Amino acid sequence: MFKIAKATVAAPLMPGSLDLTHRSQEMLAQFSVSEAWAGEFSSGIIRLGDWSSMLHGLSAQECGLLSLLRCYDPKDRGHILALFEQATTLSSSFCFSTTIMMPNSLRQPVFCMGESSGVEEKFSGSMAGVFIFPRFKLEGANQTASRQQAQAS
Repeated sequence: MFKIAKATVAAPLMPGSLDLTHRSQEMLAQFSVSEAWAGEFSSGIIRLGDWSSMLHGLSAQECGLLSLLRCYDPKDRGHILALFEQATTLSSSFCFSTTIMMPNSLRQPVFCMGESSGVEEKFSGSMAGVFIFPRFKLEGANQTASRQQAQAS
């Protein structure tokens, strides 16, 4: 899934949509780890939190876009790069999902939602968003497929 839209087209916040009940927060934490991230166009630096940098397999909390892209499934890198390029030319909202390729051959799913702003001003602009990491890792594609087939039987 790779989506981008003008920031003004985004769905309006519904009354109470930001009020997470204690139960909603528990469920979110049970099934995922989520963390905010931010990027500055002037420096090209993306700032990740502790969990995001660790789950991406990066040694530092600050990185460039190419360092981030190298963590992702090679099939998705071009699409994700295109999303970020579009977001740097027009203030917009975007989202994508992919997998992080781990050195131990496991794959960590990740969802990203974000928005860019200030693009119209010369030499400025930034991005902010959230990464959501489901609390499971995927094994190799063949093992996952055979497990799904076994469950379906």
